[in-house]
Amino acid sequence: MNHWERVDAIIDRVEQTLISILLSVMILIAFLQIVLRNLFASGFTWGDPLVRNLVLWVGFIGAAIATREGKHISIDVVSQWLPARGKIFIEVIIQLFSCIICGLLTFAAVKFIRNEALMGSITFLGIRAWVPEIILPVTFGLMTLRFGFRFLKTFLWS
Repeated sequence: MNHWERVDAIIDRVEQTLISILLSVMILIAFLQIVLRNLFASGFTWGDPLVRNLVLWVGFIGAAIATREGKHISIDVVSQWLPARGKIFIEVIIQLFSCIICGLLTFAAVKFIRNEALMGSITFLGIRAWVPEIILPVTFGLMTLRFGFRFLKTFLWS
């Protein structure tokens, strides 16, 4: 597990850096689009599609960060009345279920990307549509790993 934690810490630093850069670029491009439209009746033709894709990237990287920090939305009605062993059991089930769901979403995202690549659609600036969408299987795969390792850690060491 120690090796995974070191790798995960490196991935976390990359995520934090990437989300900061992407969020800054997204705000800058959106601001420029507003200024250019209102003051000069023009704008970048690629600006809006780029901002939409940056929102996608920031959202999914944020979800991966939330998974790492254990801060996903959860509904906790039962565990407040359970003993410590019961809480651990519920935690194991939640982590396993989350891992399975994210694994299925990773599989679906890979199929989606494959279909997009076969269709050959083009987005802004002549970029193939599947290229900016690659964030979907990458982050779902990362969340699958994180939930899986958290499941193993809770199951084996609690």
